[in-house]
Amino acid sequence: MPTPSETNAFIQAVRREANRFAAHGGGVRYDTKPDERYDLTLIAYRVYGSRHEFMAILAAAGLDSVEQVIPEQTLYLPTLSQLHSIKRSTGYLTDAEKALYASLN
Repeated sequence: MPTPSETNAFIQAVRREANRFAAHGGGVRYDTKPDERYDLTLIAYRVYGSRHEFMAILAAAGLDSVEQVIPEQTLYLPTLSQLHSIKRSTGYLTDAEKALYASLN
């Protein structure tokens, strides 16, 4: 389970990348839909194939909590590969992800 400082580092890194993609291109461009207003996990599922990546959506949208409504907007998100790289560099990994990466080394 990530620590609060790892979570903060992850959020800041995703926000930096989202801003960079918006300005210069790259990553994934995603237009949010009306049925996603109250469900960041649905956006995560549609972009990454997993509802567990909702914190990346929260960070890229500039939200402070999962309870906030996300307006219809264009999000600039890291690709899945870029997201995994950000997670590894910030330590924002689940126990299962830590075990997987440890087994690869």
